Amino acid sequence: MKILITGGAGFIGSHLAEKLIAAGNKVTVIDNLSTGEFANIKHLINEPNFKYLINSILNREVLEKLIAGSDQIYHMAAAVGVKYIIDNPLLSLRTNIGGTENVLEFANKYKKKVLVASTSEIYGKSNDIPFSEEADRLLGSTHITRWSYSSAKAIDEFLSLAYYREKKIPVVIVRCFNTVGPRQTGQYGMVIPTFVKNALLNHPLTIYGDGKQTRCFADVDDVTNGMIKLMNFKKAEGEIFNIGNDQEITIEDLAKKIKSMTHSRSKIEYIKYEDAYEEGFEDMRQRKPDLTKIKNFIGYQPKYGLDKILEHIIEYFEK
Repeated sequence: MKILITGGAGFIGSHLAEKLIAAGNKVTVIDNLSTGEFANIKHLINEPNFKYLINSILNREVLEKLIAGSDQIYHMAAAVGVKYIIDNPLLSLRTNIGGTENVLEFANKYKKKVLVASTSEIYGKSNDIPFSEEADRLLGSTHITRWSYSSAKAIDEFLSLAYYREKKIPVVIVRCFNTVGPRQTGQYGMVIPTFVKNALLNHPLTIYGDGKQTRCFADVDDVTNGMIKLMNFKKAEGEIFNIGNDQEITIEDLAKKIKSMTHSRSKIEYIKYEDAYEEGFEDMRQRKPDLTKIKNFIGYQPKYGLDKILEHIIEYFEK
């Protein structure tokens, strides 16, 4: 098939491109490199079934041509990362809402199937753990910039479901939970690559808040495998799926584990959220997915536990 990946030079998008090419598909990537990196796809540029375009999904003329010539679209392009969202609120909203609307509009015009990447941020600061796809959402004040990302991705989901129900275009929505692995950067606030890089350099490992907040980390290999299965599973159309891992760890214990695995002399330091981001910043104490639905639909089962995930990332940064 001819497959378009928006945001394909990003961390997850580049891993998707690799797998889809290996399976015999022709893959085209569009990315404006705002949070993606050309280095992520550089090893693919000599592949005969790979094309890339450095451009924006807000460029409607370019996007329409790409979608018209594709069979499937993996819509991964988004402004991501807490730090990036806070530093670029207006551009983030335009990209995440306007860009998704462009993708869905042209997918409808040419009747193409779309997988839309959403986020665990959708659930906000709810305490209804683990998060299930039908659960209520609980968000903070609109004065707190981080919630704009959750709201924008919720609009993406509403748009996707509206196109599915009204226009009958096949759409699948996946809510990604803390996906990690080689090629992920800590530049936009992602915790594991930040900790690993600093641990290898014996620089301080900085924890925001008290470190008791928990997260579940999934290997990008597990997540991209799940996405491809969902895209090609007819019964997944019009549905929303959590995707990730459900093994929890506190950020404090994560720092200690990485320090131990890298034999690092790094000190662990704590700073207030307000000092790291903005006044009034809010975070979730827990972020754990209920994976029952995706397991029932496609038999999804993560292969990688946290220790193996960290081994891969440490090896990547060491190189």
